[in-house]
Order: sequence, then structure tokens, then C-alpha cells
Amino acid sequence: MHYFEGGNSIGRFPIATNESYTNKQTGEKVTTTEWHNLVVRNKLAEICEKYLSKGDKVYCEGRIKTRQWEQDGIKRYSTEIHVAEMTFLSTKKAPVAGDTQEQPTAPNSPVKNDDLPF
Repeated sequence: MHYFEGGNSIGRFPIATNESYTNKQTGEKVTTTEWHNLVVRNKLAEICEKYLSKGDKVYCEGRIKTRQWEQDGIKRYSTEIHVAEMTFLSTKKAPVAGDTQEQPTAPNSPVKNDDLPF
């Protein structure tokens, strides 16, 4: 998390997506994992910092942006997902003694945790 003058903030973190399929020739189940860099801003960044932990499942929507820069004469590229909407999908953790807050959904989220079938 980085905080700026004027109250704005930005957070960056990786997210993994998995794909599983069965190899038709061998019958073996194959799982591939890809990592993506997420960028969240302002209130959503603060919510992520407070409530997300490694391994939590989330649903994200946003724009894909590619940045480029030059380092030591070599062009470098980074592709990021600038998140506009996020919903927490992991089940709510058991509250710690004295903590009665529930895990929120992110602002402008189309799906609420209570609407999920699990």
C-alpha cells in the first residue's frame, strides 16, 4: 500500500488463476496456474489491505493495462489489472473475541456475499 497526500492510496498484489482439465491421451488431470498483478485504488485499496489475506478467493472486474519502461537499455513490460469492482468469495472467518465486524463486499459490487450459493 502507498498513501499519497490528499488521502489517495494505491495497492498492488498478485492473484492466481487456475485452470484444470483432463489430458485425453493420458487421462491425467492437469492444472495450470497463472499469476496476474492487480492494482486497487483509494477505498477499495484500504478494504483489501484490511480484509484480504493470502489464499482468499475474490471476484474482480477491471481494465487490463500494459506499462512499458526502459531499464539498462532493455525495454521492460508489465501487464496489470486495474480493478474497478471486487467481491470477496471466501467464507467469512470466525470472529475473534470482541470483533463483531463482518467481511464487507467492495464498493459498487454487483454480488453480495449473502447472494452466493455457498
